[in-house]
Amino acid sequence: MTDPDNGTHRLGAFPDDFVWGAATSAYQIEGATDTAGRGQSIWDTFTHTPGRVADGTTGDVAIDSYHRYPEDIAIMRRLGLSAYRYSISWPRIQPTGDSTINQAGIDHYARFTDALLDAGIDPWITLYHWDLPQSLEDAGGWPVRETAHRFADFAALMHDRLGDRVRNWVTVNEPWCSAFLGYASGEHAPGRREPAASIAAAHHLMLAHGLATTAMRADRSDTRIGVGLNFYPVYPASPSEADADAVRRIDGMQNRFFTDAVLRGEYPADVLVDLSSVTSLDMIEPDDMKIIGVPIDLLCVNYYSRFTVSGEKDGQASASAAPTEVGSAWPGNEHIGFVSSGLPLTGMGWEIDPGGLREMLTRLSRDYPGIPLVVTENGSAFDDTLVDGRVADVDRLAYLRDHVDAMAQALAADVPLEGYFAWSLMDNFEWAWGYDKRFGLVHVDFDTRERVIKDSGHWYADLIAGRR
Repeated sequence: MTDPDNGTHRLGAFPDDFVWGAATSAYQIEGATDTAGRGQSIWDTFTHTPGRVADGTTGDVAIDSYHRYPEDIAIMRRLGLSAYRYSISWPRIQPTGDSTINQAGIDHYARFTDALLDAGIDPWITLYHWDLPQSLEDAGGWPVRETAHRFADFAALMHDRLGDRVRNWVTVNEPWCSAFLGYASGEHAPGRREPAASIAAAHHLMLAHGLATTAMRADRSDTRIGVGLNFYPVYPASPSEADADAVRRIDGMQNRFFTDAVLRGEYPADVLVDLSSVTSLDMIEPDDMKIIGVPIDLLCVNYYSRFTVSGEKDGQASASAAPTEVGSAWPGNEHIGFVSSGLPLTGMGWEIDPGGLREMLTRLSRDYPGIPLVVTENGSAFDDTLVDGRVADVDRLAYLRDHVDAMAQALAADVPLEGYFAWSLMDNFEWAWGYDKRFGLVHVDFDTRERVIKDSGHWYADLIAGRR
């Protein structure tokens, strides 16, 4: 398939060494949850608890990429990807989260990584994409400080085994989601609703990032390390002071809390004041911010949508305008409403705003100068249909095209953007939504696991080929 608007007018904005990739995560694609010594993760427990997942499914088989990865790599080659971002299943390596090592798990990822390299595809590893070993959750999970140290040990182990072949590493993916969806709203594993614990979890996830970065740096100096944060531009529903304060609060917890910690070695003072109504913040120990603020090599930007918020008492909250339960995932800010701004929506009910990506990239470049940026997730869910061997996903193609355009505009404004990873390579298990939401460039039949490249995937392949 060749789209008449294949993006060739944009290509001049992208440098020759710009990284064009796609991304996935282990629990969403691998399956094989009881294979070759893998332990149980919090997502295994969560999905097997009735009522937790919208369609009642689990990731036990997912799309079986654990066994079908040679086929998946062949698809990556057809798409022309220069890089692939994937995560390591922590319980596949350390089944109980302690020092016990499952060599079969390490061997699997070594084979997979070597197969990528043989195909000319650069491996980008994410160490934590939400699959905490259940035994560590049983001991308290991320609200407990020891979990951060166990993660650092895991990171050091994987870097020791694969660091000679993998240059680019992402420590923690979207700590906001792990902390606040997992421990505040309860929408994600482990499904707890404990606001104070969620704030401790957020801090310990950031501490885990810092400890892991230091541990990997001690192993090899040529490694590039980043952290994956999900960013949302935040707009007021009206010019009122209450709505302006709502913007400050949500932007503070969604964006500045994590970025200031990593790149400035401090949490925003105003956010700490907001959070002090929920917790004493005594989990922050004297040297923690120095550890969290250890220098990194790149900031990994995950972008999907935007927020419009209201702090007015009569503000009308719209669940379709926010990716979470309104208010419950922002401890101390439950009074804030998320308001629709009237933009088109994806199948997730998320507003489509390519300009928001440009805005976030330029803002990050301005507020945190000198740090290279990589868009490590960006994509959209829509209701796809396979007809006569083809998926004509025109909405996703337009979403992808417009966000590539936004990146070109950011580069023209001298933003130090180095790469783009579409989310997701393939349709997969979409967390609490189960198999009801499809984000892939590649259609997957969830009964047969047959893969078919969608029109959006062909468009992306044409874009990459044109660049080369």
